[in-house]
Amino acid sequence: MHILASRIVVIAADRGEKMQAIMEAAFDAVYLSFAIVAGIFLVVKGKGSTTVVLFGIMSMILGIGDSFHLVPRVYALFTTGLEANVHSLGIGKLVTSVTMTVFYILLYFIYRMIYEKKSIALDVSMVFLAVLRIVLCLLPGNRWTSADAPLSYGIARNIPFAAIGILLIWLFHRDARKKMDDPLRNMDVAISLSFIFYIPVVLFADKFPPVGMLMIPKTLAYVWVVAMGLMYRKEASDRK
Repeated sequence: MHILASRIVVIAADRGEKMQAIMEAAFDAVYLSFAIVAGIFLVVKGKGSTTVVLFGIMSMILGIGDSFHLVPRVYALFTTGLEANVHSLGIGKLVTSVTMTVFYILLYFIYRMIYEKKSIALDVSMVFLAVLRIVLCLLPGNRWTSADAPLSYGIARNIPFAAIGILLIWLFHRDARKKMDDPLRNMDVAISLSFIFYIPVVLFADKFPPVGMLMIPKTLAYVWVVAMGLMYRKEASDRK
């Protein structure tokens, strides 16, 4: 009976892992397809509007950058497991870390163009924080391809990233909420949610793997950002 019970537990665990892999693969496929296709659509339809084209480029960078991490992750879930694919997953995380930085910097310049806000101090601060974040991501001490990457580096490289997020939240809250019909009115909420769900993953996911599930609502926050870009294009098109 003990052997039978153990066998049932193993079979149930295997089925649970397969179901997780299928659901995660489906979610990732829909998300990546949406981000990339929406980006292409915005670039193609944004002729004559630099901001719409930038929204499209931003969306494509989001989808392509995240695919470097999500595709290897799905492959690992369906084959030899996450622990056996630490190297490819680590490289994917590095690429995603850099592309997400570019994503938010493009969003800043979109804000700057839409609301016609010119500030050399803000421009310099944003670019400095982005360069600092990327440099910190490229330091060998991050040990991206190691199974025991140091948490200290994870915290350090995310400090300038969080600073970029805080500045964007403040700027969109200050200017996008002035008009009830502004398609970017809730951008501050979407950015806030993306960081609220992301920070616990950075701090606790290694010791408590279930915390990694917060990446799903974080991803949905990014989808919301892209959706607002689509709404902005529609409004810009209707004004013509």
